Amino acid sequence: MKTPRSLLAVALMGISASLLAPGPASAAPASAALPVAAQAASSATELNPAHPESYTVKRGDTLWGISSMFLRDPWHWPQIWYANPQVENPHLIYPGDVLTLIYIDGQPRLQLQRGPVQAGGTEKLSPRVRESGLDSAIPAIPLDVIGAFLSRGSVLQKDEIGKAPYVVSIRDRHLIGAAGNELYVRGELDGVDHGYSVVKVGRPLVDPDDGATLGYEGIYVGAGIVRRMGDPSTVFLTDSTREAAEGDRLISQQLSLPAAFAPSAPAREVEGAIIAVMDGVSLVGQYQVIVINRGSRHGLEPGNVLEVRQAGRKVNDASKPGRISRNVTLPEESAGIAMVFRSYDRMSYALVMRATSEIHVQDVVRNP
Repeated sequence: MKTPRSLLAVALMGISASLLAPGPASAAPASAALPVAAQAASSATELNPAHPESYTVKRGDTLWGISSMFLRDPWHWPQIWYANPQVENPHLIYPGDVLTLIYIDGQPRLQLQRGPVQAGGTEKLSPRVRESGLDSAIPAIPLDVIGAFLSRGSVLQKDEIGKAPYVVSIRDRHLIGAAGNELYVRGELDGVDHGYSVVKVGRPLVDPDDGATLGYEGIYVGAGIVRRMGDPSTVFLTDSTREAAEGDRLISQQLSLPAAFAPSAPAREVEGAIIAVMDGVSLVGQYQVIVINRGSRHGLEPGNVLEVRQAGRKVNDASKPGRISRNVTLPEESAGIAMVFRSYDRMSYALVMRATSEIHVQDVVRNP
């Protein structure tokens, strides 16, 4: 049986195996292979004034962090990445690799040079399950952050609620359950010893544009392990942060992490709003997850970067004595940058990569 750690390592390799699409193999101008939106962005690509001439990739690096090191706007990464066809799997970047800034036809490009082979030395860097997560290609964003968000069922899709296993009763006729109790669960489970998060269905997530319910907030109750399969199955609650009750849903802890992606601007104009902030906080900072009311039907896909703009608040204009006060809406102000890591039809999850001001629910998101 694989441990949760080994399962996560397998999932991470599924992501890292194709982190970046290969670039053009010929000497033709790089922009010829880019979509229209990317071609427009390539002419405006600006390097970070403090960029290094070369950089050796380290364990713990992310593609976003490296892109920020070389670029003023990290979402322009596709415009400077040069996939050398002479390097095996040039779209994968590993700890120890060296990235060097060069110029091709006057345009900045990053060239990859493979680092020294790890001890034991004949291993090919091919897309497969590696023996150690230490050797894995670097991810686009911190996977431990989004892994925790997804495994705790922080947001539930409408159809997910109907399909998810649920608590039908608690052993010994308890009305509520806590760590050490056994839950009787109906629905499809993965098998004995599989881990699940127990989640309460919270408030609906409503699209402010038309009032449609896009999903529901998931309130984390605790974690459990399947002890016995059947109808109902038995799940042992290993830890809890609040009481479990009948009707609570179970979400698998075997992570289905996002597919490979790299920072990029949306292919078309997108404008939406933040409809939820995770962890019950009112102010959002770096590496916190937000939910927005735009998804794949609006052109969003994993890797797309959006600017968060603080909605202008209303104030009273009372500058002159005796003048009737009037409400004035202040202008929007840039508040940060977020990257989409999972998109559905009308809703997406995004990770705040940079927060320069307070970020709140109802703040605007749009193309950077």
